[in-house]
Amino acid sequence: MPETVPTLRRSLKGQAPGLARERAWWDAGAEVVAGIDEVGRGAWAGPLAVGAAVLPQGRRVYKVRDSKMLTESEREALFDRVAGWCRTWAIGWASPGECDDLGMADAQRLAAQRAIAGLGVAPDRVLVDGNWDFVGGGITETIVKGDVSCLSIAAASILAKVSRDRVMRGEGSHYPAYGFDGNKGYPSSGHQAALHWLGPCPIHRRSWVFMDGLAWNGVPRAVRPDAQGALFDPAGRPWSE
Repeated sequence: MPETVPTLRRSLKGQAPGLARERAWWDAGAEVVAGIDEVGRGAWAGPLAVGAAVLPQGRRVYKVRDSKMLTESEREALFDRVAGWCRTWAIGWASPGECDDLGMADAQRLAAQRAIAGLGVAPDRVLVDGNWDFVGGGITETIVKGDVSCLSIAAASILAKVSRDRVMRGEGSHYPAYGFDGNKGYPSSGHQAALHWLGPCPIHRRSWVFMDGLAWNGVPRAVRPDAQGALFDPAGRPWSE
């Protein structure tokens, strides 16, 4: 049975994302408008996930917020509700190996292509969180802080975050020393300590700069095709997701 959606915390009230951008494109004749958000770009282990969500024009689901504003239990409780509300949705993945082989920028493009293909319908317009168009095709609108302000992007962020977290909890049972069930592949202190003690496991991204600083050096750092080896976006800001 789906979890009961909890009462909205007081701090989240008044911060609901809206449908202004979707309505503008619907009114302009774009029947299929997809919101896109990514999760896992800043992680040291596990896949990159891109969520895509197409909302229906006639129904609204409440309590949806940017996934980073919600607790893990709140996201889990909302997942089935959001998934059932969407006209269609999909998650596109890029594996840790693809992140290493392609570089993060191309891996993100690949995951986005897979997410859009998984929708089963061709979007007329795509709304992307942030200021970087990793979808292309001349149909993208980038929206800074779109996961906070745009409902379809916020829905995509919940679907992508919960899907990836579930994957990482599963990986935690295979590699318990790294604490993936809690840190989801991000560099917590326990995760970093396990890396120094044990070295990387098969789902670590081996082209990242943390490989250079490991006390255990049995595996060389992979060479990736781009120069982006640290946790920074193209504008020099640290990645939080």
